[in-house]
Amino acid sequence: MQLIKSILAFIGVIAILAIVAVFFKAQSVLAGFDPEARATYANIAQVLLETGNPAEATVWKAQVRDGLTFDDVDQAIGSIAAAMNIKDVGALPLGDQVSAMEGKPWRKLKIYLYCNPLTAAQMIDYSDAFSAYLPCRIALLQDKTGKLWIYTINMDLLIYGGKPLPPALKEEALKVKKVMQAILTDGANGEF
Repeated sequence: MQLIKSILAFIGVIAILAIVAVFFKAQSVLAGFDPEARATYANIAQVLLETGNPAEATVWKAQVRDGLTFDDVDQAIGSIAAAMNIKDVGALPLGDQVSAMEGKPWRKLKIYLYCNPLTAAQMIDYSDAFSAYLPCRIALLQDKTGKLWIYTINMDLLIYGGKPLPPALKEEALKVKKVMQAILTDGANGEF
């Protein structure tokens, strides 16, 4: 019995040493990241732990104010984007497409595609992988209960989640973030 206790104690010590080593390695890696990286990952982790849904953890969303119709918000989104000078590069009326393909009504869903081409070029020049996140997307969705929501990607991960972006690129990315957040919040309130 003493031998088993000794083996378990040894395993416990090894496990603690491994945890400490991983902690210090993570600290070393994070030291080279943007100063906002820890808070960004903490927020994502909190939502992930609360919901168990990685998609939910990596988006921003706003419930549309009661009384506004899908068409009201659709117009608000277009108006806000135009006023903030971000290029409309397309829209996908996916809810209508699903309805047409199934031959019966389905929820309303429209995906809006926006881009600042010069900022996009800078992002891709920094890392080709950023191309997978382009163009910026906004989704206007009717949920299963009939409520309307606006969703967009949480850009904080792209801006703060790794090594600091070059200052000029970070400034441009923050401008796009401001536009996406304005479309999200002002669109949800039906503001033009």
